[in-house]
Formats: sequence, C-alpha cells, structure tokens
Amino acid sequence: MVIGGGGSGLAAAVSAAEQGASVILLEKNPELGGTTAWSVGSISATRTPHQRREGIVDTPQAHYEDMELISKKYTTRADNDALRRVLAENVPDTIQWLMSHGVEFFGPLEEAPHRQPRMHNALPNSRSYIYHLRRRAQSIGVKILANARARRLLMSEGRVVGVEFDQPAGAGTMVRASRGVIMASGDYSANPAMKRELISAAVADTAPVNPTSTGDGQRMALEVGAKLLNTDMYLGGARFVPPARPSWISRLPPSRWLMWPTNLALRYAPRSIVRRFVMGFLTSVLVPSHNLYSAGAILINKAGERFADENAKMVFELAYQPDGIAYILMDGELAAKFSQAPHDISTAPGFAYAYLPDYEKNRPDLFHQGNTPEELARSMGIDPGKLAATVEQYNTSATAPASGPPARGQRPQLRTAPFVALGPVRNYINFTDGGLAVNERLQVLDTQDRVIPGLYAAGSSGQGGLLLKGHGHHLGWAFTSGRLAGKYAASAAGA
Repeated sequence: MVIGGGGSGLAAAVSAAEQGASVILLEKNPELGGTTAWSVGSISATRTPHQRREGIVDTPQAHYEDMELISKKYTTRADNDALRRVLAENVPDTIQWLMSHGVEFFGPLEEAPHRQPRMHNALPNSRSYIYHLRRRAQSIGVKILANARARRLLMSEGRVVGVEFDQPAGAGTMVRASRGVIMASGDYSANPAMKRELISAAVADTAPVNPTSTGDGQRMALEVGAKLLNTDMYLGGARFVPPARPSWISRLPPSRWLMWPTNLALRYAPRSIVRRFVMGFLTSVLVPSHNLYSAGAILINKAGERFADENAKMVFELAYQPDGIAYILMDGELAAKFSQAPHDISTAPGFAYAYLPDYEKNRPDLFHQGNTPEELARSMGIDPGKLAATVEQYNTSATAPASGPPARGQRPQLRTAPFVALGPVRNYINFTDGGLAVNERLQVLDTQDRVIPGLYAAGSSGQGGLLLKGHGHHLGWAFTSGRLAGKYAASAAGA
C-alpha cells in the first residue's frame, strides 16, 4: 500500500510491484503528480551514462562530500549522514532505473560547489517522470485509486496493517496491507495550522507552490507514535507568478519517441540554441536573485508603495500587500547591469543564466518599461503620482524612518531612464523539510527511535533530517527513497 501519487509514491509503487508485491496506490487528487509535477525536474547524480559519455570520472563518495559543502552554505544544522550516503550511493541506479522506464535526461550540467557536472534534467520537464512511471505502474498491475484521501493508519498489535481512506462514492473504506504501508504524501507547505505550530505565523500566511501538500502523512504517522525532524525548516521566497498559458515547449509530450531525438539534437546543438530552448520554459519557474535588491532594486506593491526591507532573507510583508503581489523596480542603469553576465536576474543552474532580455522576450507579461516612473506606472495600472513619490522618497531618504521600510543607505539612487519593473512576484513556500524519522531501510521510527513495524516513508514525508540543499537533491531523494522503500516493503516479513 502506497499513500501518495507524486514522484516518491509512484517510484515506491512501481518498485514494489517489480519485486512481485500486489500494490494499491492512493492519491487524494484527481490526477497523479504531487509536488514533483511542480518542479523543474533536475536530479543530481554520479556515474551516469551522461557523465561517462563526457569522460567525467566521478564517485558517490565525492557527491556525498560535496552535499555537505552545499548544506553548510545555508545552515549550521547537523545533517543525517547515513541518509545522505544512502542518497549519494543509490541515486546513480535511480537514474538508470528511470531511464529504463522511458525518462530522457539532458546533462550532465554544472552547479557550484559540485566538483563535477552532476545535474541531469528530465525532458521536456518534470511531467516526464509522472507520465512514464504511471504507464509502468499500470502495465504491471498497480491499482491506482484517485480521489482517495487517506484518513488514518490501521494498527494491530503495534504494527501498521492497513489504511482507512475516503472516496467521493463512500467514506471509511479500509484496505489491509500485508507487506506494509509506504507514506509518500509530501510535505505540509499547504497546511496553515501545521506551519503556524511548527514554523511561524508568517510562514502560515504564505501561499504554497503545491496547494495540496497538506501534511496528511505526517499527521497520520504522528497519531501512531512517529517522530518528526527539522519541523521548522522550509524553502520559500518571492518568485514570478506563472504565465497564464504554458509555453509551447512545456507542452511537448514527454514520450520517448519525441524526447530521444530532442535530447540528441540538444547534445550537439550550439550553446545558443540550447539556451534558447531551455529559457523558453524555465523563465516560467525561475526565482529572482537577491542580488537585484543589494544592487539597488526595490519592491513596490500594486498601490505604488515600497513596503519592506528588500534585503531580508524572506520578505514576509509581501503576503499582506494588495492581492499578495509586488513588482521589482529598477532604473536604466540597473537594467543595463542585469542584462548581461555576470549579473543575472535568475539562474537555471547548468543550463543558463536568465538576464533582463530573456524576460522581455520569453515572459513579456512580466516586463514593464517607461521613460519616467509615471510612464512606467501607467503601463502597469498603478497610480503615477504615487509611484513617482515612492521613487523620490527612496532616492532622498538618508536615514531610516521611524516605521516602514529602511532608508536607501549605500544603495544607488534610481534616476536613470528607462525605468523597468518585473512582476508580479508572489511569496511562496516551495516545500517544508519536516519529515518523519526513518532508518536506512526507510522504516519509520517512533519517539524512542524504534521501528514502527509495517510503516515506511519516502520523499518529503520521509526526509528524516536529511539536508537536501542545492538543485537536484529533493527529486533525487524522492525517487531514490521511493524506489528503495518499495523494494524493502515488498521483501518484508508477513508477505
């Protein structure tokens, strides 16, 4: 029995079925996908066919060591070294396993401080994972129940033996699971009550990327004595709102017959062609760099007002602005600076760096320009006088006011035409990192670090204190932990 139909859940279901187990997968939404379907789609791994083709000599041990370097850039918190090794040593096989089921990867691509190129990106995007694993699951007899929301775990003599779930046609359906239950239901980024209790009220008021990540798995596991780790950790911030219509590139079918020649063409195409292909869909998900603000850009709301310290790690005040949106305003001097290397607006690691012209071309819905603040305001539907006053107040503020956003300080004034605004941007919580404690066999642990028999966890549900900083590690863990959890559950005693 698998709870959750995202990347980790599908990987667990397919893996268990490939070991001969009879598998039922419960997905509360009408469609499969989970948070995986909202991601860019990268996995970082070593010893892949892509690395070997490029003559790259790399090892899981080096990957294990570099993951620590990445984590230390963001936190002093201790990592779960055992699970980090599980990931580094097993993700190469995960890449091969996904490829065997039809996923095409483009790479390997660089990302500092990885010592070698390790990032592999699914073509055309993360939908490829769901498309191919769903087809594989259906072909080997996995029973997929959509609109089936797990309610609670069934216990017998201290062992998890099944799940009670609801469907529109009937509530309280119970299914027994002789080999075990794998919790793969994602995080709690869309559960305001859990975020308020475990993180903060400000995070609770911030919208999630995936509105259905409601922490059901964590809640059900806690009810049977499980332990959560790193409950206060999350990744979030301002990001550009998605386009009203997805780009033609993002709508390409992920079938192997189309993606294989696409991959081959990209492999030998000039860098400029590859960049154009990639930026065509990545500008729909990229996050604006904080370097914009330190260089002098400011955040304004739709009333034309500056409302916060842009240099804060996360501008929580954004959630409370009209419609929860803001715009990044810069003058002509800043616009010219962020139109070329090394000053990028946002980063698509290993692929390319997005500059202002990329947004003007690929996301014209986000690009606004005027020769004066008033002209810019009119193009955005903002009060011209209010925006002009805001810019002038920022330019002339020498000392911090008693309340409101801080003074300009040492940042440059915004006086050079043309004036440019990018947005809207909105605050999002990408994901929370509070996962169930698990051992190296993905078995869930209780508050005394004892195994809860019959219960496994994978992906964000079973993150186990593992620090997954850097690109390609959350998805790498989702598929690797799911694949292993399925394998271990299928071989469990009591089958």
